[in-house]
Amino acid sequence: MRSVVAPLRVVRHSAANAVADLRATYTWTSWTVGWLGRMLAQVTFFASVGLLLGSPEHTRFLVIGNSVMTCVIEAMMVVASSTWERRAGTLPLLLAAPTQLGWVFFGRSLQWPVSGSATSLVSLFALAPLFGVSWTAGQVLLLLVLVPLAALSAYCFGLFLAALVLNAAGLRNIVSNASYLVMMAICGVQIPVTFWPGWVQDLATALPLTHVLAAVRRVAEGAGAEAVLPRAALGVAVGCCWFAAALLAFRLLAERARRGGGSDFS
Repeated sequence: MRSVVAPLRVVRHSAANAVADLRATYTWTSWTVGWLGRMLAQVTFFASVGLLLGSPEHTRFLVIGNSVMTCVIEAMMVVASSTWERRAGTLPLLLAAPTQLGWVFFGRSLQWPVSGSATSLVSLFALAPLFGVSWTAGQVLLLLVLVPLAALSAYCFGLFLAALVLNAAGLRNIVSNASYLVMMAICGVQIPVTFWPGWVQDLATALPLTHVLAAVRRVAEGAGAEAVLPRAALGVAVGCCWFAAALLAFRLLAERARRGGGSDFS
């Protein structure tokens, strides 16, 4: 029991910093008009491609895919925000603490999947109906579960990338942007995954967004929970694998830094 309680306590205290960061980054006005408005404009842009093609099917495909993608874009900001600890000079203190570094960083940027989930849900429920997508009460309930799963599983993937670039802070924005652009291209956001050659499809299956987005699309098609949940569970499983890889990467990073007296993080 202690092995479970201790990490949760670390995440809780670390998440308090995430809440403080969110409050410092956004006001309700700047989040609504600035960030949310920007994301809704992006979804509208891509959905308009379907309108130009004169295809309601393509329009629905694009508006759903890009609405879910907004939470992934925000979740991937963990790559950049993880380097804030280095800039603040607190990494040597974290290395000295008797806890796993990965759990600290997991809680440290939880504001992104939370905020991203809100963005995606607003887009799906407020913007998507303008492009011909309607939801029943049962579908709404499923989406309230699936969208946070998409954000959190993408966050776990981003956390692994954050561990890789923590000692190369100059690459943080490049890695963050490149990773979500790749997901936008191959995970079924803009075009079906089956469009790509086999090796690209194999790469897409290693990314949690592919599976959770497929579950969202099944919801939009009217499928029941028995058809949706297996695909969502696969996305969660892939996300958990990335989270385990992130914990390992942070542990190896911390061990190497401790052997070097913390000079890597000074």
